[in-house]
Amino acid sequence: MEKLSHATENILDENVEKLAELFPEVVTEVREPDGTLRHTIDVEALKARVGDVAEGQRERYQFTWPGKRDAKQEAYRPIDKCLRPCPEESVDWDTTGNLYIEGDNLDALKLLRNTYAGKIKMIYIDPPYNTGHDFIYDDDFAVSSKTFADSNAAFDDAGNVLDAAYRENRESAGRFHSDWCSMMYPRLLLARDMLASNGVMFMSIDDYEQENLRKLCDEVFGAGNFIAQLVWERAYAPKNDAKYVSNSHDYVLMYARNADCFHIGKLPRTAQANAMYKNPDNDPRGLWRPDNLSVKTYSAANDYPITTPSGRVVEPPAGRCWRLSKNAFFERLHDNRIWFGKNGDAVPSLKRFMSELRSDGMTPTSILFYKEVGHSQEGAKELVKLFDGKGYFDGPKPTRLLERLIRLANLYDDSLVLDFFSGSATTAHAVMHMNAESGKHARFILCQLPEPTDEKREAFKDGYKNICEIGKERIRRAGKKIAEEVKESNCQLKLGEEPKKVPDIGFRVLKIDSSNFEDVAAEPAAYSQQMLAGLADNLKPGRTAEDILFQVLPQFQIPLSAHIERQRINGSTVFSVDGGRLVACFDRNVPTETIVAMAKMEPDYAVMRDASFSGDDAVSNFGELFKTYSPATITRVV
Repeated sequence: MEKLSHATENILDENVEKLAELFPEVVTEVREPDGTLRHTIDVEALKARVGDVAEGQRERYQFTWPGKRDAKQEAYRPIDKCLRPCPEESVDWDTTGNLYIEGDNLDALKLLRNTYAGKIKMIYIDPPYNTGHDFIYDDDFAVSSKTFADSNAAFDDAGNVLDAAYRENRESAGRFHSDWCSMMYPRLLLARDMLASNGVMFMSIDDYEQENLRKLCDEVFGAGNFIAQLVWERAYAPKNDAKYVSNSHDYVLMYARNADCFHIGKLPRTAQANAMYKNPDNDPRGLWRPDNLSVKTYSAANDYPITTPSGRVVEPPAGRCWRLSKNAFFERLHDNRIWFGKNGDAVPSLKRFMSELRSDGMTPTSILFYKEVGHSQEGAKELVKLFDGKGYFDGPKPTRLLERLIRLANLYDDSLVLDFFSGSATTAHAVMHMNAESGKHARFILCQLPEPTDEKREAFKDGYKNICEIGKERIRRAGKKIAEEVKESNCQLKLGEEPKKVPDIGFRVLKIDSSNFEDVAAEPAAYSQQMLAGLADNLKPGRTAEDILFQVLPQFQIPLSAHIERQRINGSTVFSVDGGRLVACFDRNVPTETIVAMAKMEPDYAVMRDASFSGDDAVSNFGELFKTYSPATITRVV
């Protein structure tokens, strides 16, 4: 009986398999020190297959920093951790499709990857800006001052003191750029895997690291998948105490998984845009606006004189030509689509009719004005209003900004939105509000490190011991407020108007922890007889059947929000997950009658644990019973 691994998938093995699909001849076998064989890549064969390669001391264009190699390896390193369910901190646990994951987001991305790779429509992150006092994720591969000094003689460690959570950065010290890049790089590599082929990722950033983030993303996503560098007007008033220039903006970088597959969402038409359309000649086709008939891309065939109704001869401007060929011009002229002005002697223009617009929306621009998407103080005021006059959080993004990005992402009805630097949970608030307004059923996955709150600040004194506590409470309060607004709106409906539906305002809380099982992979000499006896059942103390269930769900690619039905069968607890796709039982000494009942459910997958059986024969019996009653079921033991 095949046993499930406790660790996350080995991404490097997946990459070998992908290369094998393209070039089978480059895959070979090597023997490990323990005598086992594994597949790997024959580099010489790969070179022969792809031709010219850049290697060794050969000059090439690249973006690098001390610690980059270790950061990339960290993205691919499996981890032996799990997600533990916390129904008591959740809202609508049994019915919600939303997730809130508490823990390091690098671990979260690895744990989510097997289930959600290629399924996320939109990712938004607001990472630490590295301004000198920001929280920096203290990854094991962050470069030390000595390592940096050995790699870069320009580094001057003039008494800077660092601790595990906060680092006093000097803007001139490259080491901190390196630490920041090493923190971001593996997370971006994993984030790209999460995106659907038509998915898009948005990243808020300021001037200090935007250049490095752009280079990172060009490498991870490919420069051809860059969509835009949006400029958000985050401040509405200048700071008179600025040393040089009052900085009023931040950036939002926008990259697609595959730019050829991504279609940007249009913005709603505004009254100002519609006001450009008039009908001075009473055309029966309705409102229209004049469009320039000349273009810069010169073509001699489209360079011809036009005689206006008044008899005036008009040529294209110097260096330009008409956008229409001569024949196409006369076709439009006969169809009353050319406008010569009220007196018939103006330079001709093309009539663009509102009724013939290809879509109802407007093409977005690269500037996000605060009047349209909110400013930083608006984000702060939203939080203050939700928390009864207490803000608790520095610099939360306004909900309107996230709603604009959600519109640009062009979500489908049930799209998934991921935010793995979720902070004050603005993304969750925006998704729920958008669902209420549009009737869609988009879902969110939020990840946040439980960074402790400052004991001197109001949040800590009011009982919020870490940022996650604030984020979860913000979702609870925002969801309640949205539900109340929907109900109030429905009470004021006019005749014939459809009532709105209260969106999914719940979320499941999952917390990252070590594996539910003790590590028994060490050498036998490392264990005493007493220790081995204690590991007969290697489940850690305090871990529950639900904990085990959530550790195995990703291995079957079953969503962590899937419906879970708990049943009692012959005295055993049996879980039926995702409409019966998976059945599981983790009790000790499970009777044969229970296994038969599980098999008769005919699930896609069935899983039990070692301690569920009284011996090796019982394990074999588990597989044989399913072959008898449900031969298509894949059975596993954990």
